[in-house]
Amino acid sequence: MKIYIKSSACSRLAVSVLFVLGAWCAQSWGQASLENSVKEYRLDNGMKLLVLKRSGAPTFSAYIRFLVGGADENVGQSGVAHILEHMLFKGSERIGTSDFKKEKAIMAKVEKLGAQYDAERRKGRTADKAKVAKLKEQLDKEQAAQRKFIREDEVSEIYQKFGGSGFNAFTAKDTTTYLIKLPANKFELWAWIESDRLRSPVLREYYSERDVIMEERRRSIDNSPEGALYERFISTAFAAHPYGIPVIGWESDIDFMPLDYVSKFLKTYYSPNNMAVCIVGNLEPDYVYETIKKYFGDIPPQTIPPRVATIEPHQNGERRVELEFDANPQVMIGFHKPTLPHKDDYVFEVINTILAEGRTSRLYKSLVLEKGLAVEVGAFDAPGIRYDNLYAIQAVPRGSHTAAELEEAIYAELEKMKTQPLSEREMKRVINWMEADYIRKLQSNSGIAHYLSEYQIITGDWRYMTRYTEEIKKVAPADVMEVAKKYFVKSNRTVATLVQVKKAETAK
Repeated sequence: MKIYIKSSACSRLAVSVLFVLGAWCAQSWGQASLENSVKEYRLDNGMKLLVLKRSGAPTFSAYIRFLVGGADENVGQSGVAHILEHMLFKGSERIGTSDFKKEKAIMAKVEKLGAQYDAERRKGRTADKAKVAKLKEQLDKEQAAQRKFIREDEVSEIYQKFGGSGFNAFTAKDTTTYLIKLPANKFELWAWIESDRLRSPVLREYYSERDVIMEERRRSIDNSPEGALYERFISTAFAAHPYGIPVIGWESDIDFMPLDYVSKFLKTYYSPNNMAVCIVGNLEPDYVYETIKKYFGDIPPQTIPPRVATIEPHQNGERRVELEFDANPQVMIGFHKPTLPHKDDYVFEVINTILAEGRTSRLYKSLVLEKGLAVEVGAFDAPGIRYDNLYAIQAVPRGSHTAAELEEAIYAELEKMKTQPLSEREMKRVINWMEADYIRKLQSNSGIAHYLSEYQIITGDWRYMTRYTEEIKKVAPADVMEVAKKYFVKSNRTVATLVQVKKAETAK
């Protein structure tokens, strides 16, 4: 089972919900199973609601997940899901403004000037520079006038005022997620704010926020050796599937993203029949349901476009790419693999635990501790789990050792997976480690809400969690060897290497 930390990287985690129940549920439910404790509801508009009551602190964690991310974007509009995530923090017709009627009149001028400004800039070399400059001046003037009515960060300030924490959002290839933790007696406040943001969102300050996102891209990708290498790695591994496009978007796509397209994307995908809400905390499930129905029930569903039909063609040959950067060398190696619930995906969970989880893992022991070839080494699924993905290994060489040395050492460890079967004792130790790691990671309301909402929206059934460990326990040493032989082959491999080049050399 996977946890996605951010859009560009993730870690893997296997679960044993039944094992965990004794640890964190015994106080309130005894040995009751999670399947009997999570309450499920579905509104008439298609919205899915999961509620798990936990006694203890009078708080709750809320996760809202939309089944839309980078994989749902059209060519030329990469990054729109991430832009929209930013814009949802700008408020609504009631929040984020001192006088929406007056603001709306100015905003209409801003949108018209912004569209004209982008249209002229899109002409590239034939653009009228004087016209671009004049439109930019007019746009800035109207935006300044609009700002007089804008209450910056009012959504966040309201939540903070009433004891909220962890108010955040993130966009990935598969989903867009909004989350917060609040006192239990502020649940109706949460329902009002979030339904208001969904019912009447206002995409104010669009053009200035687009500039903020451009700067975020420069910071996290263009000026980041790891971010730049990851982007090159993924775009090389996926030639046809939209998984190869960066979640944050290509620079030119962000720069010219039309506001009307963002609005259309919002109306299409931010729909109750395309979302899952999970509430975990000290709240009665029926109260949660009635409140949700009161505030979200009248939001109409939308017709969701057909999902991605493109299947990444079989690779049939190693792909290699180099990135020159003024930074320490590193290497990323990826192998195409199926995603959940394919049997081989379960086997990869076991393989990952053996290879890369903890200081006793094979890669860490061999490359870092014994041979001293690497400063660090890790592995993860990339870049999503809704569609077939990659099993990726990332490593940074130590001192005078090269990325090539490190790469060969990694292949040596992968070869052992093909020829040296795990003993029964070693397999038992792996399963125990996966169960214990799950307990460490699933201690909070937010952790539980994370999993429930993710697997509900991705698989259509959150019970994937409760069935997962039983599938893992079916994995035998022979399965590990078979999967390693099948996927850890050169023709299925993509390798991205960061080559250290000083800035002065790059400029030549």
